[in-house]
Order: sequence, then structure tokens, then C-alpha cells
Amino acid sequence: MGKPVLQVVIASTRPGRVGPTVADWFIALAGQHAGFDVRVSDLGELALPLMNEPNHPKLRRYQHQHTKDWSAQVDAADAFVFVLPEYNYTFTAPLKNAIDYLHGEWAYKPVGFVSYGGVSGGLRAVQSLKPVVSTLNMFALPASVSLPFVASSIVDGVLVPGELATGTAKAMLDELLRVADALKPLRANSAA
Repeated sequence: MGKPVLQVVIASTRPGRVGPTVADWFIALAGQHAGFDVRVSDLGELALPLMNEPNHPKLRRYQHQHTKDWSAQVDAADAFVFVLPEYNYTFTAPLKNAIDYLHGEWAYKPVGFVSYGGVSGGLRAVQSLKPVVSTLNMFALPASVSLPFVASSIVDGVLVPGELATGTAKAMLDELLRVADALKPLRANSAA
């Protein structure tokens, strides 16, 4: 029995985005944490078309290979971290699209957030995302990592945040591990 799978989802797809830079920082911390088998889904690389499945996702009767592949990635995860910017007071359209492609694959899994942006650090995006994930029976952790004025923390292409962000990220990883373990029986019952 291996470590639980933590799926880090990079939610920005815009050219010139800093999402991968932010994700690299978090993925390195998650690797040091050593509690998870860390995997990455970059929505910019997945390039899911705007919802093009003919059947409701609850049915899991997927017609397209990109949906089947995305379903397998999400199904295999025990916990998630969404790395997301804030666009116009909310989260990105590609993230909403990726979430809406699936249904049961998300259930009974904790989700943490690493948000970034300007003055709010992406907190408004996180707040608008929480009702979406809770509708899918995910458990949104109350604490999240927020990186305000993120561009000022990138040095030579590497994110160098303060100790507060690093400490919060480590605490979030601990909590993700605890909650993923606590929800494991529900995931098992759901799969059956």
C-alpha cells in the first residue's frame, strides 16, 4: 500500500502565466513533506475543450479520450491542491471547465488552494471556488496559501515567497494528509 496521491492542478492557461512557477515551488515543498505521491495536471497542457461530452458526467459514459484520461487522473487522486490565479474576482474558466467534465471522481477528497495575484493574493478566487467543490462532495480545507503581489516574489524565474507562505503550505500539506486519511472509508464506499 503506497502513499496517498496528491494531484496538483495548475489552473492558469494564459501565455506568460506564472502558475507553473508557483506550482514548482509548492511541488518541491510537497516532495519534502514526503507524505504523498505527488502528481501534476497542468490545464494548459491538457487543453480540455469546452465541455464537449454528450452525457452528464454522473453517468461516466465518456465518449472522448481526453475525458477518459482526465477522469483517470482525478479518480486516482486522494487529495488535490489547486494552484490558481484570480481573474476578475473569481477563478479561471479552464478550471471550472475541468471540474465540470467530471462528477463522482471528485467525491470525498480534500482540496487545498495555493492562490496568487495582486493585492488579494487570489483569495476571492478561492472563496468563489469553495461552493463549487463542496457541491461535488469535496472537502475544502479552511486554510489556504495566498501569494499577494506574486510577481515581486519571483526571482530569476523561481518563486521565493516569505516564511509565512512556506509555513502555511507545510501546515496545509499536513492537514490534507489527515483529511485524506479520514475520508478514505467514504471514498472506498463510493467506489463500491
